[in-house]
Amino acid sequence: MLADKYLRDELNKFAKYVIQQSRSNLTKGKKNSSKELYNSLDYDISQSSGTTSMSFNMADYGKFQDRGVSGTEKKYNTPYSYKSKMPPVKAFDKWVVRKGLAPRGKGGKFASREGIKFAIAKSIYKKGIRPSMFFTKPFEAAFKRLPDELLEAYSIGLEKQIQVNINKK
Repeated sequence: MLADKYLRDELNKFAKYVIQQSRSNLTKGKKNSSKELYNSLDYDISQSSGTTSMSFNMADYGKFQDRGVSGTEKKYNTPYSYKSKMPPVKAFDKWVVRKGLAPRGKGGKFASREGIKFAIAKSIYKKGIRPSMFFTKPFEAAFKRLPDELLEAYSIGLEKQIQVNINKK
């Protein structure tokens, strides 16, 4: 149906804008060191039984980067919080290397990174993760613009669908 094509086109524009702005926010906010979250941002539009649906996808930890996590000492307006468990120290292995954090011991020799990873995990446990809203802000901005564009696209598609049906008979 033509109405479905217009609906799908508008949803594609909406999703592409949200993804592009979210990626831009990750880069500007310096939350893009591994590019894993950046590259995981995606969307899917599907149709079944005359219903069109859309979903956004991202790496699991993306929701924590977006909405933040309250620490034991510092609280944020978020549904997520650390209560009794620290983030796993192992989660900071690659991050510490990418950031070039190399502690030195006596005599200037490189020391194990375990201590610095533990300190980072403990700091995050106490202070939490500040919300970046890298995804939420572009989604809400695009959503505010969506209804008029969508109604317009759907009505144009419906008009063309009616014309096509009339012309066929």
